[in-house]
Amino acid sequence: MDFGFTLKPDHSVNRVVGLARLAESARFTYGWLFDSHVLWKEPYPLLTLMALNTERMRLGTCVTNPGTREPSVTASALATLNEVSGGRMDLGIGRGDSARRVMGKPPTTLARLEEAVRLIRELVEGRPVDQDGTELRLPWTRGDRLPVWVAAYGPMALRTTARVADGIVLQLADPDLIRWFVTQLHDACREIGRDPSEIKVMAAAPAHVGDVEGSRDRVRWFPALVSNHVVDLVNRYDRAQLPPALTGYIRDREGYDYHHHAEVGSSNARFVEDEVVDRFCLVGSVDDHLRKLQELADAGVDQFNVYLMNGDEEQQLGIYGREIVPALASVTAS
Repeated sequence: MDFGFTLKPDHSVNRVVGLARLAESARFTYGWLFDSHVLWKEPYPLLTLMALNTERMRLGTCVTNPGTREPSVTASALATLNEVSGGRMDLGIGRGDSARRVMGKPPTTLARLEEAVRLIRELVEGRPVDQDGTELRLPWTRGDRLPVWVAAYGPMALRTTARVADGIVLQLADPDLIRWFVTQLHDACREIGRDPSEIKVMAAAPAHVGDVEGSRDRVRWFPALVSNHVVDLVNRYDRAQLPPALTGYIRDREGYDYHHHAEVGSSNARFVEDEVVDRFCLVGSVDDHLRKLQELADAGVDQFNVYLMNGDEEQQLGIYGREIVPALASVTAS
């Protein structure tokens, strides 16, 4: 199993660099940043510094979107960062949540997302594209291959992922729900004649090693964050098309303040019960984490991406590097 980490860019520049170095020394193979430019710092300068201060770790956005980031601009940034990093950039992309909503705008359409993925990949890899009737090309790009990870939940988004992605970003750590999403994704791949094994599966969620009650309080914000996507799904689909374990927990949700997005102790999470925290996140002892990570691998997860934003980032990276990452180095997705 691969391990990644994601930061929300609210740390000092020096701390972002330090965490990236520490994660690489702990054998994490991916480093990601949230892209929500109003709420937090601009990710691309930070990715540049992370690239200059690491040697092997792949880097990217988890996730950007084609609404606040015009696709050719994203392509140029990633192609430049490939030059800086020696070809270590990935693209994580979705329809847009906090980056769009904090500006009073809805997520973009799946059609726009799919077209953006095509355009960004082609440009970064050195091929010409037609954008609105004009041919574009980056003549200076190194042409490195750009792995693309699409954040998806709903049936239509999973079909989009099957068509265009190298990986899927699933923001939760519930093995049963992961299994449901992976089954839907694989069915969509087979419908279009694609080998399902071509798409890697990322489970992205907070992990906190410590006593269960204390750990829950550190990560309760996360199911509240996910609830924004669940509300979109409930508004778009018949509930019969979606797993009750995903949709049921939002029944007492009253709203969401994006100015307290991904924030420990946020009032956004008042409706989130302990049972949901335990399903969506990793909490408890090292052994608890090892057991659940094995369950996630059995459900099809190739990369566990730790949402490292719970207040004691260095300590948690240290524990994972010493006791968890080495123990699961040989584990592969089922």
